[in-house]
Amino acid sequence: MNTNIKKLPVGVESFEKIQKENFYYIDKTGLICELLHKWSEVTLFTRPRRFGKSLNMSMLKAFFEIGGSPELFDGLKISKETDICKNYMGKFPVISVSLKDVDGEDFSSAFDMMCLVTGREAMRFQFLLESDKLTEKEKQMYEQLTSIDKSSVFQMSETVLAGGLRTLSQLLCKHYGRKVIILIDEYDVPLAKANEKGYYDQMVTLLHKMFSQALKTNESLYFAVLTGCLRISKESIFTGLNNLKVLTVADVQFDEYFGFTNQEVQSLLEYYKLSHSYEMIKDWYDGYRFGAVDVYCPWDVICYCDRLREDKTATPGNYWSNTSGNDIVKRFIRMTDASAARGEVERLIAGEAVTKEIHQELTYKELYDSIDNVWSILFTTGYLTQRGKSGNDLFQLVIPNREIRKIFTGQIMKLFRENTQKDGTAVNAFCEALLSGNAENVEKQFTEYLAKTISIRDTFVRKPTKENFYHGILLGILSFKSSWIVNSNQESGDGYSDIQIEIDEAETGIIIEVKYAHNANLESECQKALAQIESLDYVRHFREEGFHVVLKYGIACYKKRCRVALERSVL
Repeated sequence: MNTNIKKLPVGVESFEKIQKENFYYIDKTGLICELLHKWSEVTLFTRPRRFGKSLNMSMLKAFFEIGGSPELFDGLKISKETDICKNYMGKFPVISVSLKDVDGEDFSSAFDMMCLVTGREAMRFQFLLESDKLTEKEKQMYEQLTSIDKSSVFQMSETVLAGGLRTLSQLLCKHYGRKVIILIDEYDVPLAKANEKGYYDQMVTLLHKMFSQALKTNESLYFAVLTGCLRISKESIFTGLNNLKVLTVADVQFDEYFGFTNQEVQSLLEYYKLSHSYEMIKDWYDGYRFGAVDVYCPWDVICYCDRLREDKTATPGNYWSNTSGNDIVKRFIRMTDASAARGEVERLIAGEAVTKEIHQELTYKELYDSIDNVWSILFTTGYLTQRGKSGNDLFQLVIPNREIRKIFTGQIMKLFRENTQKDGTAVNAFCEALLSGNAENVEKQFTEYLAKTISIRDTFVRKPTKENFYHGILLGILSFKSSWIVNSNQESGDGYSDIQIEIDEAETGIIIEVKYAHNANLESECQKALAQIESLDYVRHFREEGFHVVLKYGIACYKKRCRVALERSVL
């Protein structure tokens, strides 16, 4: 094993750790130049989860902060900008906080977490207590930010906490004689948590006070950078903040600094000798368009490459979806299931674009007020991306890649199973028709099921993948027949049958082979399915187990239509 090969930074969000401990780093230091050239006193970047926001904030802190390590940037793009390095590297006091862990069952708990975040950051600057530039009263102001009780819990009044970042910036500015850079990562997480737990208005008030004091008319501020997932309406926490520049997934500026570009992914794969997996990785994890650049999700690429290094045959996984409950997709599918928007969801699943007006400024309270708002949130959080604009706020929306499509289809199938479970009469009617060999009734019942669910079809995938949808629908229905033994893709005869059912009390076996009729020739595909059952001797298993009757079903499907053919074997 070559120990000189760089490690993959799975879950590592510290720029310093990546550089010092020999991790692979995709150079995003060009962000520094653009921030300085395209000046704004306060910049907010909104991007989906796991797109490198926190690592970029860590990189900015490492570059600008007094007492940093210049060697961390050796060989990186920014090192070639000698004037910028001379005038800005290691020249500023930096306040850096992440609000991603500010959570609580009630406002009091969340308030304590905010005190913890602010207090811990303030503790980095204990030298202020010895500063000959500060007065005794100013040192007392600092002590208010670091005061703890007997349980080592930071104790701050709401007034002290609300002004904490501003106070700290003023003290640092006076001590160093330099204005301060403020970095606030995941600024909107406390709002999301508060909205879930029922104290949203209180959190809005607190954050409004904190941000207003720290970012508005703060003479000690050089510039500030915030990151988050959503662009929260200025009428909430950013009221009166006129120096704010918001850069979303729709903006061209800074578009290549969050996410991996195609060239960056190809270089990474080449470095780890994984280029053979390029097409698979592109299919599963590429497709996000930020501004004018197509990017991959960094978290997915790194996690999958880490698996591939150990197992070259590893299949792609849903890494991004595993970091969230995907509640937004669940709600979206349920809102569209019985509405006119169902057809639009089916078009998305099929790989087509849907044109929608996007509202990028919302409050968390408004997220689920209407289906239009949900479309907007799906776009801003990365579940949908754009393939062009048809007007100022009209975007052509698509599902970006195979991983996200799987999240949608998973929620569709989950909803189908829930709806199926509620109607035991229909389940029993279908299963009775199946057991009695009534192909006509099986076809009628299955067609009704197809009509009631959102279709999962994809014009860009292989035929067997399209068959998976219908296969899944059948398994969803059959799963509620507890007395039947249902097996999927089980070895049988000389192959693997799609669905195999054992009904012991009836001494009957059922074999189902599903085909997708590309040309809508349902009868022809039914006969192919029956021929496959015969040629691969799927009946052998039942013969060996002593079953007396086997019902062989060939089921062909095209969109929401199906045809069922039956052959009966007496053993």
